[in-house]
Amino acid sequence: MVEDKILMWRFKCGSRDALARIYEKYEAYLLTLAAALLGDVNTAEDVVHDFFVSFAQSADKIRLNGNLKGYLATCVANRARDQIRARQQQPIGLEQAQNSKKPDVCAMFGEELSLLNLSLRQLPYEQREVLILHFYSGMKFKTIASAQDVSINTVQSRYRYGLDKLRSLLKKELKK
Repeated sequence: MVEDKILMWRFKCGSRDALARIYEKYEAYLLTLAAALLGDVNTAEDVVHDFFVSFAQSADKIRLNGNLKGYLATCVANRARDQIRARQQQPIGLEQAQNSKKPDVCAMFGEELSLLNLSLRQLPYEQREVLILHFYSGMKFKTIASAQDVSINTVQSRYRYGLDKLRSLLKKELKK
């Protein structure tokens, strides 16, 4: 957290090294997040790289009130949502995101990951996004609500309904 504050200060002062360090530190995390939301690693790479270009160009406009990781995750989630709207496609899920960066983990948990991926694909996008941002990114409901421009009650409802539906779907699949 302290490193992030120093990096942001240096970045805002024009340091290319600070921008490079921010990119190195968070690129894999943001790529996995975007791929989980979009279901396509190539599109996720484009979203993350486009975000960083925009991020680099707007150093003087950035007002960071929370932590850097949460800010970056929110921005990438917003771009992923925009990408989905633009293409009018349904995201696929986590499997491709995990396959691209951690093949050993996927091999070990392949069946469970496929089951989770299948179940996540059946959730409405808004519920899936809240679950992924909360569980994977560790974002608080208040932050998610702000990012989605909805009330915290709406986010909590999406979380609760998404979790309930995910449990139900997983139970059905395990009984097969």
